[in-house]
Amino acid sequence: MSATDASRQVFARVAIVGVGLIGSSIARAATEKGAAGAVSLFDADAGALGRAGELGLGEIRDTIAEAVRDADAVFLCIPVGAIGQAAAACIGAMKSGAILTDVGSVKGNVARDLKALGRRDVHVIPGHPIAGTERSGPDAGFASLFEGRWCILTPEAGEISGHGAGYDAAVDRLASFWEALGSRVERMDATRHDLVLAITSHVPHLIAYNIVATAHDMESVTEGEVVKFSAAGFRDFTRIAASDPTMWRDVFLNNREAVLEVLGRFDDDLTALRKAIRNGDGATLFNLFTHARGIRREIIEAGQDISAPNFGRDESKT
Repeated sequence: MSATDASRQVFARVAIVGVGLIGSSIARAATEKGAAGAVSLFDADAGALGRAGELGLGEIRDTIAEAVRDADAVFLCIPVGAIGQAAAACIGAMKSGAILTDVGSVKGNVARDLKALGRRDVHVIPGHPIAGTERSGPDAGFASLFEGRWCILTPEAGEISGHGAGYDAAVDRLASFWEALGSRVERMDATRHDLVLAITSHVPHLIAYNIVATAHDMESVTEGEVVKFSAAGFRDFTRIAASDPTMWRDVFLNNREAVLEVLGRFDDDLTALRKAIRNGDGATLFNLFTHARGIRREIIEAGQDISAPNFGRDESKT
């Protein structure tokens, strides 16, 4: 490691559980940018773990306990529904003062699962890098995935809430790690995170899955025509719908309250649109489209262009 890399090092060793798109990207970025001195890897899928070893992403470990034992920070890069079980499997082997975090796009249920582990000397800090593609597996990752992207951390209220000494410093250290990978870090309450992501990610994915299924199932349109004449808008839906089914099943089961709240509002707005179309109300349609166009411009100006390859996030381990 060069002197420059050493100056950027945040953790001497990190452990990554799950070597899919996000996990393999963290491994690549941490090494390339010098944010970690060493990387330990574990995945329940032996094939994926072996491939990660072939790619040189880190030091392969046969068990989750071996992977996390000497790590300063453990990243659970697996579907939301599996985080609780994985955390329980590794918590006993973690060293005192280490950080346990995740990359899931639902934080409320995950925070409760992690908090129940009961080790005050391990700093539990849920996290969510808002980055990804529809691809998955160790080969899908790349070191620049997190550059310019937001990473949301949802820590609790620090040491006053029953955490061990040094919790606030651990949150700062984890934030520094993500910043070293190129991310912009935001701290947010877990409940608010889940509502924001329901609007910006979860419901859009649900709509994408549904419109693709609807188009395929329409009796008056053949599957061949759907494939042959797909316009740009529909192609974008199919790209989003290509994301990992296991991961998205877990997202909706674990964020159901926020998703249902957003779907209720979406249904009300869709009803208003349906009425405008039925009544030939061009002014209402034009005003809505103009407003939406303005939001699109704001997204581009903020550097969060949804046409970029990081849209359509997939945190699958495979």
